[in-house]
Amino acid sequence: MIDFSALNQAFAEDGSPIQPCKVILKHYTEGAKQRFSTGQTPISKLVAERALMIDEILIRAWNRYLDTSIDACLVAVGGYGRGELHPASDIDLLILLDHEDQFESFKDSLTEFLTLLWDIGLDVGHSVRTIDDCVREGDQDITVMTNLIESRSLVGSTQLFTAMLEATGPERMWNSHDFFEAKWNEQRIRHAKQDDTISNLEPNIKESPGGLRDIHMIGWVAKRHFKIDNLHDLVEHAFLTEAEYHTLIEGQEHLWRVRFALHLLTGRHDDRLLFDHQRTLASYLGYDADHANMAVEFFMRDYYRTVMELSRLNEMLLQHFQEDILFKNELGDPIEINKRFQKRGYFLEVTHKNIFKNYPTALLELFLVMQENPELRGVRASTIRLIRNHTYLIDEKFRQDIRAKSLFMEILRQPVGITSALRRMNIYGVLAVYIPIFENIVGRMQYDLFHVYTVDEHTLMVVRNLRRLTTKKYADEHPVCTQLMNTLPKEEIIYLAALFHDIAKGRGGNHSELGAIDAYDFCRLHQLSEYDSHLVAWLVRHHLVMSMTAQRKDITDPEVVQSFASLVGDINRLTYLYLLTFADSRATNPAAWNSWKDSLLRDLFNATRRALLRGLDNPLAQDDLIREKQTAALHQLLQQNISSEDISNLWTTFTKEYFLTHSPNAIKRHTKAIIETPNSDLPLIQMRQTEKRGGSEVLIYCLDRDNLFAVTTTMLDQLALSIVNARVMSTTDGFSLNSYLVLEQDGSPVEIGRRSDEIITTLSDGLSLEGTQPFKVSRRIPRKNKHFDNKTSIYFTQEPKLKRTAMRLVTMDRPGLLSNVGRAFAECKIRLKHSKITTLGAQVEDIFFITDRDDRPILDEDRLNCLRSTVTQKMTE
Repeated sequence: MIDFSALNQAFAEDGSPIQPCKVILKHYTEGAKQRFSTGQTPISKLVAERALMIDEILIRAWNRYLDTSIDACLVAVGGYGRGELHPASDIDLLILLDHEDQFESFKDSLTEFLTLLWDIGLDVGHSVRTIDDCVREGDQDITVMTNLIESRSLVGSTQLFTAMLEATGPERMWNSHDFFEAKWNEQRIRHAKQDDTISNLEPNIKESPGGLRDIHMIGWVAKRHFKIDNLHDLVEHAFLTEAEYHTLIEGQEHLWRVRFALHLLTGRHDDRLLFDHQRTLASYLGYDADHANMAVEFFMRDYYRTVMELSRLNEMLLQHFQEDILFKNELGDPIEINKRFQKRGYFLEVTHKNIFKNYPTALLELFLVMQENPELRGVRASTIRLIRNHTYLIDEKFRQDIRAKSLFMEILRQPVGITSALRRMNIYGVLAVYIPIFENIVGRMQYDLFHVYTVDEHTLMVVRNLRRLTTKKYADEHPVCTQLMNTLPKEEIIYLAALFHDIAKGRGGNHSELGAIDAYDFCRLHQLSEYDSHLVAWLVRHHLVMSMTAQRKDITDPEVVQSFASLVGDINRLTYLYLLTFADSRATNPAAWNSWKDSLLRDLFNATRRALLRGLDNPLAQDDLIREKQTAALHQLLQQNISSEDISNLWTTFTKEYFLTHSPNAIKRHTKAIIETPNSDLPLIQMRQTEKRGGSEVLIYCLDRDNLFAVTTTMLDQLALSIVNARVMSTTDGFSLNSYLVLEQDGSPVEIGRRSDEIITTLSDGLSLEGTQPFKVSRRIPRKNKHFDNKTSIYFTQEPKLKRTAMRLVTMDRPGLLSNVGRAFAECKIRLKHSKITTLGAQVEDIFFITDRDDRPILDEDRLNCLRSTVTQKMTE
């Protein structure tokens, strides 16, 4: 509570009020924190009370330092002008003067006033303006104009303040039409900066879609258009119902609680829900669960559902304003589309307010009509409200109605607008009632760095990625997938699989298996054939298999490809699965998708397609594959005048695994480079971009030594390169041939030129030194990664046919990780043959194919345990 007597005493004494004010603010903040944490005081009161507290300090300070006879006014603007202050919010002030000449006589007193505020710890921003300044700057800058709209007189000349309001009113400048258009465009830009999604992993409570700025936006436009003082007045103007107003206020108060807690936690003005704070905030706000991650997920789910609801209201209200302000005289007479819908201007509306009561299936038909009339820009606000108010009609009887089922499938079969239709259905709350199990994934997040969207948003992103493959506008983006998409016999099959692939997340058990059952039941309910229903269910059940095979297994091994081909069974299912996997991977974490992962999937698709065409009962043997590759490479080398004897001599030192894991072109390049480089010029280091493999290849050929892998990966890591694949071979005559596929940190290939020269020089200098030991990589662990479980798990499996052991490492991503693994291999006398590097957000799941120094699999349990403990120890150094 505010201690008015202490305030009066602080400013009544002859001494400095600085220390007393600091004490008063400290006591108030501690009391507010206590009342907030116990829930004793509503958040709306705490926010208003802090603004009042600052009011009382400013008024007393103004009266102490400034001559009250001066024709000036102290004005609160921005959030402070609205009377809303959080613990670390900026305090924005306007010192309004009658004329510029006042400033010189006013300057010293004003400096004393502001210095006091800063000295007592207030984060004050201020401007000094005359009315003419306000008019000029407000006319040029919509942000200044917005601040003036929210201004509130604190102390000083009320006549001057009133004159400023009149001079900057909508009759003089920024009429409601221009103001709304500018603020609407501002919101679109702001949302675009937040990726146009509510479900970023680290959302901004103010700036993200559905955040506090969206509520402010409604208030700004309402004040400018209707000259109202509070949001409840929109009820009187029929822009909001009483229930919608309460939803808006409840959503605002939820965000206020989160923001208030965030400011108390950090002690600074930062509105981002960073990973650094999410767990603590969840606990502070009373979220409890058996597992800490679950508490965070519950907390963030409530946040996402709140901003989704606020985003719905924002859209509806801005649609209202658009109709009432921008198109007031342009909507024209309605044009009938059918008995239930008509278009007015560029917007769709119902023909009668009882349409949904009389024709419940019109709740689905509306989205089909929007697809069939692409010139429509949106749905009228009055109709959006009717949809929201009638979703209760979508019950079991509705879902069994053949008309509803036909409409839903027709929406999925339309040539345009499928993504937009499903997004609207989700925003308006229709999708979660038509498919009740979809409700479980609305706003559901996963506390990791790999899944960057909520599950419902991710699901719709998968559909969007698939739809882009069908449009000419994006035909050149992924031409192979676009071509394959056009070969699908029924596109609705893949859209249904996309809708259901993650629908069982958070329900316990295997979400792929549970989702497959849900998908099959839904398809049969919607009259899909037994074959098509099983195909959708199969895609859902196996939607992770292709990416896991491509990223975690050695797809150059014919047996791996044969096994995957046996699971798939035919080219039709392969094509569907490939496209679904492609769209799913890109929608999981777009920033982590790169050309390397694209090439892995494409290579597996092509290899599996060849296996299916050859026939599952006619697999390609290893020796046949090696012979095919050698013949193709030899033909190219002989054409370049490379001696067949030199080729034969070199190839006899190579392992069978080398020929299995490299293409004929790679074999040709490596062979030519080695033969043409005398031993005196070693180490041989070359770089090239490889479009097919989606990265840059670093080739190293030099004398073999125990720590070669560790030293090389250390240098590459210190050069800020991401290693996505490593193929290591020791020849029978004491040399090592290593091939690394690397990317820059942003996922792009290395530019050949100055950057590649730097890499080659660094590697050459480092590897030319005898006895070089791997040094500690000095790059820092990314901030986000620090907030996730860094436990290291290691699993071993045997591959007897390939005479090697596979080591799977699951741990937190960090600089120097591969260098640490390499050092452990050197200490344990392990030979690395090949690796698959997979980064999933903050976690890596790397596969290392290893042998002992005699190229034999590691079967001894004691040695495996020694290796496990050594690698684990290196991860903590």
